[in-house]
Amino acid sequence: MGVLDHVSDMFDCSRSKSQFKRRKQMQTVEIKVKMDCEGCERKVRRSVEGMRGVTQVDIERKANKLTVAGYVEPAKVVARVANRTGKKAELWPYVPYDVVAHPYARGVYDRKAPAGYVRNDEYPQMSHLSRASSTEVRYTTAFSDENPAACSIM
Repeated sequence: MGVLDHVSDMFDCSRSKSQFKRRKQMQTVEIKVKMDCEGCERKVRRSVEGMRGVTQVDIERKANKLTVAGYVEPAKVVARVANRTGKKAELWPYVPYDVVAHPYARGVYDRKAPAGYVRNDEYPQMSHLSRASSTEVRYTTAFSDENPAACSIM
């Protein structure tokens, strides 16, 4: 679309401004909902399938995870699941433990998390647990017992 097309669209009085509404982006929303049986799973699936813009619904009952793909807003999906099912619903709070700097620190490690996942803590109060810099690693491994060529003094 060129500049002249853009300018002519701005001064075109024949169209209403509602045509310039932004479309919703395609999103994948992951939600944590407690599901015990097939009936719970069916109830959760039916609550979301009727929403406008939903293209795909996946459920992992053992992980208590609902994945919704489509042109939807995450807050509306969570509200709809909570309202229609009467269950507590929240956005998926877990990330793979490889992603987190200190997966077993207090506030991040969660015993209820599925295997291989820890709680996503975006603002950890663990500044004292920062990772060692490369120079610190070099100095600590220089005197390591596992490295035989590390130090000739020992």
